[in-house]
Amino acid sequence: MKTKKSLLQRYAASPYMVWSVLFVIAPLLFVIYYAFTDRNGTFSFNNFSRMFSGETPKVFVISLAFAFVSTLICLIIAYPLAYSMIKTKKKTQNMLIMLFMLPMWMNFVLRTYAISFLLEDRGLINQLFTSIGLGQIKLINTSGAVIFGMIYNFLPYMLLPIYSVMSKMDKSLIEASEDLGCNRLHTLTKVILPLSIPGIVSGITMVFVPSVSTFYISQKLGPSDFTLIGDEIETEIKSAAGSYNYGSAISFVLMILIFICLIVMNKFSDEDAQGGMLV
Repeated sequence: MKTKKSLLQRYAASPYMVWSVLFVIAPLLFVIYYAFTDRNGTFSFNNFSRMFSGETPKVFVISLAFAFVSTLICLIIAYPLAYSMIKTKKKTQNMLIMLFMLPMWMNFVLRTYAISFLLEDRGLINQLFTSIGLGQIKLINTSGAVIFGMIYNFLPYMLLPIYSVMSKMDKSLIEASEDLGCNRLHTLTKVILPLSIPGIVSGITMVFVPSVSTFYISQKLGPSDFTLIGDEIETEIKSAAGSYNYGSAISFVLMILIFICLIVMNKFSDEDAQGGMLV
């Protein structure tokens, strides 16, 4: 029997709907409008033809490659770390989570600026290398510094979803696998890994999306001639000769690529969400 919803239940989601329309849907519509028009407001595909005839496709590939590498490294670091954390006492887990969350309380720009100080030619890391006889190493203004900046800034976004899923696992499944003769490696690969797939997918999504669209990290830590797709969008919109139209076209293509990645990842998550197989 269906119960009639109260007035409060009907309108409880109204603030969220208003927020979504004003700050999510409306900006996306503006991006689409500018992407398919010229400066005079006339419908045109010139923005896309300009994009695919220049250096922008190469920048797209570089951005996707850097985002993929940084996401993969974050996963390699975060997964065993999350697995180690769930083996500790609850108080220790809370303390470790707090330590990983502390940098996130600081502004993103300030965190990246702090990294640049560490990686400078006369920064703390190079001073340490010099003191132990390794000499000065070129760290700042390199591609490696850009990837390091992405990893530092986005690693918590990978760690927290994986830890959250792992901490809620049914421990009886792990105990059952051990009772049935599985060693630690088999328990990890046959039980824990399948059960943690939703956390892995969430972490990959939360790291890959900001990594592929970032711009300040590459500007502050990368070479002077290094450009990611976020840099190109910002430069196009902010420059005196630039326009919202071409920048919006780049943003639109980037959104399509991100949506495709999200669809693939969600499909993979749906197929493996049940997880937990005892062998």
